Amino acid sequence: MPVHPLNRNVTETLKEDRETIILCDKLGYHDAFVGEHLTDSAENITNSMLFQATLINSTKNIKLATGTTNLSHMHPVLVASHAAMFDHLSEGRFILGISPGALRSDAEALGILDQDRNKMFAEAIDVILEIWEKEPPYDIDFTNNRYKVSTAETRYPEVGYGVLPKPYQNPRPEIVGTVVAPFSKGVIAMGARDFHPLSANFLLPKWVSTHWNNYADGKKSVGIKADTSDWRVARTIFVSDNQDTAIEYGKNNLKSPYRFYYSQILKKLIRANRHSVFKNHPEEPDEKVTLDRVLNDLVICGDVESVVDQILQTIEVTGEFGELVYAGMDWVDEDLTKRSLQLMAEEVMPRVNKFIKK
Repeated sequence: MPVHPLNRNVTETLKEDRETIILCDKLGYHDAFVGEHLTDSAENITNSMLFQATLINSTKNIKLATGTTNLSHMHPVLVASHAAMFDHLSEGRFILGISPGALRSDAEALGILDQDRNKMFAEAIDVILEIWEKEPPYDIDFTNNRYKVSTAETRYPEVGYGVLPKPYQNPRPEIVGTVVAPFSKGVIAMGARDFHPLSANFLLPKWVSTHWNNYADGKKSVGIKADTSDWRVARTIFVSDNQDTAIEYGKNNLKSPYRFYYSQILKKLIRANRHSVFKNHPEEPDEKVTLDRVLNDLVICGDVESVVDQILQTIEVTGEFGELVYAGMDWVDEDLTKRSLQLMAEEVMPRVNKFIKK
């Protein structure tokens, strides 16, 4: 989800975000992940599934993904039934991205600030999968799980009462989890359950590289060899026809959407005491983490040849992965934004893929 300046009109930013995905569909991008927050006026999509539903009939091939659905925000019956319906409406062009929901102001607004949202997340996904696997009346009652699901008392098969919908995809849509922390233990659980990791774009490549071994360990624990095609890595990228324009718009200009994006992310992570993701080592002093350094470390920008080289250098650090996820930004310059998406699809990725396949 792009981070929009606080003074921007919500109606306009929602239109731009939709138009970006429609363009990506025409350019051949594989999927589009959209996040959600209830109480963030810079990241103002409140329900990713609802937003993506507006794109089903405006796109043809791109998969529409929640990035993510925050499982602490609603009962798992709602997530399971809405996701199943979305899967049918899109005829399988759906990916369910999931997370606990990290924004504390969302939790406060919902009255769950003092609850263990990671535990709520784990309990919810167990119930969602059970709903999709079982037949009514369900009778889902896991030990130490707050969510109980049954339609035994009210079920009326003759008229269809008491039946929750199954997804279009069999046995279920792809499930993706965003990974932020270096050496994340949650990636082990993803591997064990056949969920697929998406490493965040604001992680240094050296920390991204720590995710693969943990994911492979999770797969190994259930007797399956991990496949790098299941791993997505997000990066912050801007491509231009001109190298100087790319550097100016991608890093230096005070109106740069990339500069604004990372100024927001840096402030948010510092407030949450999670800014160690920007450090070269855990003991590095906080004052070393400046906005300019973060931009230099994390924004890949340049002309086509330069961006190709930078992506290949990133892969040397992270190891090979299945999908490069291009982080969306606010439209400061519409023409530059769209041209970057076009160059990425038509010039950069064909060259990157050709090199990798050698």
